[in-house]
Amino acid sequence: MKLWMMILCLCFGLTLNAQEDIKSTNQYQVKKGRIYLDDKDVTETFTVEQRKVIIERLKKASEEAKTEKVQKKKEKALRKAEKAEKKAKKAAKKAERALRKKEKAQKGFDKATKALNKANRKYEKLKSKGKLSPEDERKMLEKIEKLTQRQAKAKRKM
Repeated sequence: MKLWMMILCLCFGLTLNAQEDIKSTNQYQVKKGRIYLDDKDVTETFTVEQRKVIIERLKKASEEAKTEKVQKKKEKALRKAEKAEKKAKKAAKKAERALRKKEKAQKGFDKATKALNKANRKYEKLKSKGKLSPEDERKMLEKIEKLTQRQAKAKRKM
């Protein structure tokens, strides 16, 4: 029991007398190998080993800050590239939809023109043969008028 008490006291004493570790290096600045604290040169207050530790930690912190900054720039560039890619895809889809709409309008126009030409040929054929009654002629002319309107509407959509 006495042995344990002595070991405990010895450990406690050693920790109290242990060399002070400099943990907060953020407040120090190193310029040309000199250590400054609040613009005052405090290099001489440290031992050679402490100076090395402070300088090493500040260099490490500086490197970490630089790598973090580079990483942030890379992430920002990546987000920007993804955004540009998304915008390009959206523009491509819009162009594709416009093309399909134009093709559909052209198809509708062609269909209307074909139907109008067919109706005109049929009307001319029956009229030349004299097989149109006044009622049939009126119906054929109404049909041709509707097909003409449909063709004009399809042309406006183009």
